[in-house]
Amino acid sequence: METLRIERVGGQGDGVAQTPAGPVFASLTLPGETVRGRVIDGRAEEIEILSPSPDRVAPVSPQYGDCGGCSLQHWASGPYLEWKREQVRLALARERIETEIDPTVATPPGTRRRLALHARRGADGRAVLGFKARRSWRLVEVRECPIADPRLVRAFPALAQVADAFLEHPKSAPTLHVTWTLTGLDVDVTGVERRSGGLSADARTRAVAAARRADVARLSLAGETLMAARQPQVMFGPATVALPAGGFLQAVPEAEAAMVERAVAAVKGAKKVADLFCGAGTFTFPLATVAPVIAADASDAGIAALKAGVKTAKGMKAISAEARDLFRRPMTPFDLKGCEAVVFDPPRAGAIEQTAQIAATRAGVVVGVSCNPQTFARDARVLIDAGFRLERVTPVDQFLWSTHVELVGVFRR
Repeated sequence: METLRIERVGGQGDGVAQTPAGPVFASLTLPGETVRGRVIDGRAEEIEILSPSPDRVAPVSPQYGDCGGCSLQHWASGPYLEWKREQVRLALARERIETEIDPTVATPPGTRRRLALHARRGADGRAVLGFKARRSWRLVEVRECPIADPRLVRAFPALAQVADAFLEHPKSAPTLHVTWTLTGLDVDVTGVERRSGGLSADARTRAVAAARRADVARLSLAGETLMAARQPQVMFGPATVALPAGGFLQAVPEAEAAMVERAVAAVKGAKKVADLFCGAGTFTFPLATVAPVIAADASDAGIAALKAGVKTAKGMKAISAEARDLFRRPMTPFDLKGCEAVVFDPPRAGAIEQTAQIAATRAGVVVGVSCNPQTFARDARVLIDAGFRLERVTPVDQFLWSTHVELVGVFRR
């Protein structure tokens, strides 16, 4: 056993101790703590905390330490949020970018409206729902979850009954993507074995019956609707949008509102705005309260939902939407002609091809929304090299007690 002094928290959320043999990573530890553990290949195992940090707080989840979902739940709010801000600064620094970074926008517990619940067959034969264990494929059963909307938590027992039908094949490893919408639960299931013929007719019948007993609004299998008692709906600005089966939705409404607010404020005064990687219209509809919007996304279902949502709102400027793969066929300066502002919210991989096209437009304002500070910084460098200035960045703590950081960056020529 070795005694270690934790100096900092690394990018993956582990405490880091510097030793003559190199850095040692220790899960669930904090800067300033003295710990003892068995060091194997640069990791400390069987950790005992000898001297706790004054910033250590009591975790609130009964699964803490075993569940891999909340690796920073033991850290006081102030230093935890500042650490997330620092991760953004470090990512930008790697691209030699300096800018004003706002304090991290916090989100409260009990507000997560979207969860991915893994389902497995327990030792007693019943269906078990939960999250992956820390650094393991093992499933941790979850009966309570402090980050989730309580309405989702209350549905866990009924959702386990729904999951049971999808465990028909021994090779199936179903994941229930559960979303709380204005009209109730939307459940899309992935990970069902297909090579052996997929879900049988009997299993489908049992799944639908369980979903009806659970009062699920819609049940789908990899985007294919199995049952729809009600159309799952969400509000984007003034519009009511029917969420596509398996479609993307920001995980926390408060985080979404913080990002939308900053994007809308940044583009005010523009005569025309582009919203790229628009999904079903998270930013499109609020932006359309300011100026006409051109929207584009690779999802046909998302664009169809956006177009249908236009009919539900009043007082908006014109919206035109196009289904288009912005990685293979990015919007060009010609496509974006007349757009004085561009908002783009790409997946984790970023959007280097689309960013290069944005840089070549005459837009005076660009708003980048990202769930990955590293790819954001890479894309930001393209815009800066083209004559933009990164005015400010706002980190958003959408995924509470995790290492993930969302952000909004505002660029001006």
